[in-house]
Amino acid sequence: MNRKLRYSLVMLMLLGASVLSAMTAEDIIDRMEENQTHSTSIIEGDMIIRDRFGERVSSYIMHSEGSDRFLIEFTSRYEAGQRILRRDGSIYLYYPDAREVIRIQGAALRDSLLGSDVSYEDMTGNRGLRDDYTLTLMGQEGVGGYSTYKIKLEAKTSTIPYPMQIIFVDSEEYVMRRAEQFARNGRLLKVTEVLETMNVDGLIFPSRVRITDQTRRSEGTEMVFREAQIGVTLPANIFSLEELTW
Repeated sequence: MNRKLRYSLVMLMLLGASVLSAMTAEDIIDRMEENQTHSTSIIEGDMIIRDRFGERVSSYIMHSEGSDRFLIEFTSRYEAGQRILRRDGSIYLYYPDAREVIRIQGAALRDSLLGSDVSYEDMTGNRGLRDDYTLTLMGQEGVGGYSTYKIKLEAKTSTIPYPMQIIFVDSEEYVMRRAEQFARNGRLLKVTEVLETMNVDGLIFPSRVRITDQTRRSEGTEMVFREAQIGVTLPANIFSLEELTW
């Protein structure tokens, strides 16, 4: 290797190290959440559940406002009209056959959504990760062909569903590429992998995600966004309990 090429490589390594040292874990998480948290949105998508019985697809439309309110309405044949509402830190279910609204709380939050790898507990977070976790930047690591920042998250209180997480954030696009959720004893509970991303109005966020519950026999559940509208006007009172039964 000639001297000029060796010098160039050293300078690139030093430049990479200086960029890493300039970015804090908080900076990285903030940029990631700016991408994936929208003032308002309407998203149409599918939940693909794979298990030992085969594969089934549940379609849905989701209306959301910020990070703390959303309404999911299932449109596929067997779940048509079933709705999930999150507001004020609580989860509510509506079943059209019974015309009944149920608030999910306590141990029921750990139940699976439609037999998928997603639990109702996964939907309860309504604050930024910095509010719930202490963040530590562990370095950089390649994930699925992408250069990522590896960040360790340790829960500040015992009420957080996952006491520890390891999140890998794309160092160029600041989108999550992988997340690992752990129990307090260090047991791996779930793995979330971002398979595809979507760019809408300059915001890059996951559009195809595979979630695998490590505690059960599962081939994983995929959440797929087919269409997304960002910054749209939502129907009045769409997140109210009164409107949940319309």
